[in-house]
Amino acid sequence: MALLEVENLEVSYGLIKAVKGVSFTVEKGEIVALIGANGAGKTTIMHAISGLIPKAGGKITYNGKDVTNLQAHKLVPLGISQVPEGRRIFQELTVAENLEMGAYTRKDKKEFDETLSYVYERFPILKERRKQVAGTLSGGEQQMLAMSRALMSHPDLVLLDEPSMGLSPLFVNTVFDMIKDMNALGKTILVVEQNANKALSIANRAYVLETGKITLSGTGTEMLADERVKAAYLG
Repeated sequence: MALLEVENLEVSYGLIKAVKGVSFTVEKGEIVALIGANGAGKTTIMHAISGLIPKAGGKITYNGKDVTNLQAHKLVPLGISQVPEGRRIFQELTVAENLEMGAYTRKDKKEFDETLSYVYERFPILKERRKQVAGTLSGGEQQMLAMSRALMSHPDLVLLDEPSMGLSPLFVNTVFDMIKDMNALGKTILVVEQNANKALSIANRAYVLETGKITLSGTGTEMLADERVKAAYLG
C-alpha cells in the first residue's frame, strides 16, 4: 500500500478544469517529483492534497485513510506537512517562534527538543538568529526556516512546493541537500519544482504534468535521459 494515493483527482476554478483526472502514488520512503511548466496544475494538486482547496472529483488516500475532504489542520496530526510556495513564514515572529509554531500539534517535549536540536545542528545560522525577526532573513534563510518549521511537526510526508524558487544557486544546492537529509531521516517527500534537472537528480520517481494531466512518468534517472523531457524541461 502506497503512503499517498491520488486517484482521478479533478480540480476546477469556475468553468476552468485545472486538474483533469490525475492519478499517482508516493511510496513510503520515496522522493517523488512533479515537474511541468507554469500553469500545468502542480501547485493546485499540492493544495488539493493539503486540503486547502475543494476537489471536483477523485480520491486522496493517505496511509490507508481517505483524506479527500479533510481540512488542512486535520492533516498535520496525521503526519502531513507542507512547505508552501513562497515560504509563507510568520514574518513578524522570531526564528524560534516560527519553529515552535511548526510543532503546535506535538505533545512530547523530548521529541520537540530532539527535533529542534537537529534543526539547529543542521542549520547553525538558524540557531545564531533564533531571536531575530524572521522577516529580516534572506530569501534562502527563510526557505531553510520554512523547511525546518515543517520538520518540527514530525511529519511522515513532506509536501514541498517550488522550494528553490527565487533562490541563488548556492541556496538552491543547500535546499536540495536538505531535501535529501529529510529523506535520510525517514521522511517521504513529494516535491513540485520548476528546476527539473535538480528535482530529477534526487527523485526516485517523477511525473510530468501538462495542462492538468500526467503525460509521462518513470524513475528520476529515466526521466533525465528521456529526450522529450530534455527538450521541454532540461534545456
